[in-house]
Amino acid sequence: MIMVLISMLLFPRKTFADLKAIKVKDPAARSRLGVFLTYSGFHAVAWYRIARIFYKIKLKFTARVISQISRFFTGIEIHPGAKIGRGIFIDHGMGVVIGETTEIGDNVVIYQNVTLGGTGKDKGKRHPTLESNVMVSAGAKVLGPITIGENSKIGANAVVLKDVPSNSTVVGIPGKIVRIDGQRVADMSQQLPDPMTEEISELKERIEELEKVLSEIKDK
Repeated sequence: MIMVLISMLLFPRKTFADLKAIKVKDPAARSRLGVFLTYSGFHAVAWYRIARIFYKIKLKFTARVISQISRFFTGIEIHPGAKIGRGIFIDHGMGVVIGETTEIGDNVVIYQNVTLGGTGKDKGKRHPTLESNVMVSAGAKVLGPITIGENSKIGANAVVLKDVPSNSTVVGIPGKIVRIDGQRVADMSQQLPDPMTEEISELKERIEELEKVLSEIKDK
């Protein structure tokens, strides 16, 4: 609770924006005091904002210690390197993981067991960017340096590995765009590319290249 109070003193506008967003978006929130005292998502973000101070001044070990203490108490892991805007609402929150190079805009809603992570293939920017007013439902996985456009919704347990345009709704594994601008997508077979299919395609191309090389060697 002390860390939450410190966060309110250091970041009053962001902290009160977070409080307001939770009160408005969660019908179970009876008062801002109740949110302040009992919401683990609010507490985790407050701890994150303090950890980020240390991260930005290159005291990364201290920042990580703070973030891990927060994880112990809240069940939510937010890397201090992530960039998070105002009005974020992490509902329930248990199992949420937010990676180091994640960028989150304003008024974003994230539910339990969501992972904003990497694929292990990228360097530098490895984690997703969520623009403002995005909602990520329970259990969803948004992976890699992709962008989820503003006002988009990611369905429960969806796995998203490619950019999503603004005002879209994505569901399934791999993620399929089922709505854009409130209109149902006509081609229901449309989907974000399947990474497994892409890997198999790349392997086939490499095998074909090797076969050509071997054939040339035999001819000589």
